Amino acid sequence: MSLDGTLRVRVAPSPTGLLHVGVTRTAIFNWLLARHYGGRFILRIEDTDQARSRPEYLDDTIEALQWLGLRWDEGPVVGGDYGPYIQSERVGLYRQHAQALVASGHAYYCYCSPERLADMRLRQEQCSEPPGYDGRCRCLTPQQRAEREAAGIVATIRFAMPDSGETAFDDLVRGRIGFDNATIDDFIILKSDGFPTYHLAAVVDDHHMRITHVLRAEEWVPSTPRHILLYQAFGWTPPAFGHLPMVLGTDRAKLSKRHGATAVTAYRDEGYLPEALLNFLALLGWSPGDDRELMTRDELVQAFSIAGIGVAPSIFDITKLQWMNGAYIRACAPERFAELALPYLVAAGLARDPLRGCPPSAHERDYIRRVVALEQERVKVLSELPHLTEFFFRDEVDYEPAAVNKWLTKDYVPAALDALAQRLESQTEYAGAVRRSGSAAQPLADSGQAHWDVQSIEQVVRELAAEREMKAAALIHPIRVAVTGRTAGPGLFETMHVLGKERCVTRLRRAKEIAIAARKRW
Repeated sequence: MSLDGTLRVRVAPSPTGLLHVGVTRTAIFNWLLARHYGGRFILRIEDTDQARSRPEYLDDTIEALQWLGLRWDEGPVVGGDYGPYIQSERVGLYRQHAQALVASGHAYYCYCSPERLADMRLRQEQCSEPPGYDGRCRCLTPQQRAEREAAGIVATIRFAMPDSGETAFDDLVRGRIGFDNATIDDFIILKSDGFPTYHLAAVVDDHHMRITHVLRAEEWVPSTPRHILLYQAFGWTPPAFGHLPMVLGTDRAKLSKRHGATAVTAYRDEGYLPEALLNFLALLGWSPGDDRELMTRDELVQAFSIAGIGVAPSIFDITKLQWMNGAYIRACAPERFAELALPYLVAAGLARDPLRGCPPSAHERDYIRRVVALEQERVKVLSELPHLTEFFFRDEVDYEPAAVNKWLTKDYVPAALDALAQRLESQTEYAGAVRRSGSAAQPLADSGQAHWDVQSIEQVVRELAAEREMKAAALIHPIRVAVTGRTAGPGLFETMHVLGKERCVTRLRRAKEIAIAARKRW
C-alpha cells in the first residue's frame, strides 16, 4: 500500500457509555495505520442516539484517548477543515441527503407505527419467515402519503433496497464478501425525530470528511452492503473497508464486565500504564510477523500493516495484560515510578495531597521514591502499592495473625528481638532518614555519619544469629514479621534501611511484647 500521506482514517465512538477497550482497539489500529503512512487520524463523535448519549461519556472518551497518547489530527478539541466532528451538530446535512435520496427514487417515506412493526415481526417469527420490513409504504401513492401526513403521522425515511442482484466488496482483512440484495430489507436512514441512523450518518460523514479507509469491528460486516449501496445512490466512491476480528474473553464469550474492567479509564484508575495498555491492545488481532510482544509506540507504528491483521477472534487475557504492565513498570525510571505511585498513596491516606495544596516535601518525595523502589520488581498494577507499602507509612503495624502464630510464638523470639533492638539502637542513623509525624513524613536530624546502611544491618543480624548458634533464616523470618507485620515482602535488610533505625527498634520491642503474649495464649 503506497498512499504518500493521502490516507485518511477515523474512529467514531458513541458517547453512550465509557470508552470500551474494544472500540479503543479499533482506534489504535486506525491511529497506527495513519501514523505508519503519514496520513490523517480523525476522531468523530457519533451521538445521534440522543436518548443514551451523555456529555460525561464524551468527556471520558476524549480523556481516555488522550491518556493513551492517541492524538487525533482532526476532531473535537483540535478542529479541522471538515467539521463539525460531532454528529448532532450535522443533523441538517443528513436531512438534506436523505431527502435527496427520496427525490432520486432511492428512498421513501415510511408511516408505519411501532405497533404495526411489532406485529409484523411477530407474524414473521410465527411463520418462520426472515425478519425485516415488508415494504408496505414503498408503493404508497401521493394521495396515500398526503392522507397520512394530514393525520399527523411523522414519517421515517427508508432506503429502497434492490430486489435482486448481489452487493460485494473486497474486505481489506477478509477478502471478497458478497450479499444477496433480496435478503436485506429496506432499512431506515432517517428516524422520525429527524436524526439519522448510523448507516446514513456514517456514509455522509465518511464522504464529506474524505475518509479513504474504514477499519471497524467485525459486527459491521452485514451493514457494509447497505453502505456501499448508499454510496452508489449518491454517486460517490466508497472507501476501502476492513473489518477487525472480535475481542473475546478467555472463555471465548463476548468481552464483558465479568471478564474484568472493560472501560479504558477503569484500567487507568486500577494502575495500568498507558504504554502497556496500548501495546497489549495493539496485539489483539494483529501481529508484527515475529515473536515480539513488548513494543514501543514507535516500533508499533513502524511495524503496523493491514496484512498483519488476522480474522480469528482475539482473546483479552487479563493475566497477560498484568504481565505486560509489570514489565513496563519495571522499566520505569525510579523518579517516574514514584510520581505514578503518588496518587495511589494519596488516595490511601499514606501521603499528602498536592492537589489540596499540601504537596509532599522534598524529603517525603525522596522517602516515597525509596519505598516504592523496593516493590518495583514485584508490583503488577499501581493500585497494589498502598497495600504493599502501608507499613512504611504507618506508625502502628497491623500484624497478620497467621504471621504472628507462625513466627512470633517460637520460644527464642522474645529474647532475640530484644537483643537485636539493643544492638540496632547503638547504630548511628544515616543522614536523610524520614520519621512519620501525624500525616506528614519529617526528616530526621543529620548525624553526619552513615552507619545505618543495608550492609551493617545485615551484619548485625547475622552476627546475632551466629552467636545464638541459629541459622540466619530462623532469625530473619521473625524480624520481618516484627518490622512489617507480614511474612513476605522486599528484602528485609533493604526494608529496614528504608524504614529507619527509630521505627525498626520501636517495632522490634513492640513485637517482643506481642510474642510474649502470643506464647501465653499458645
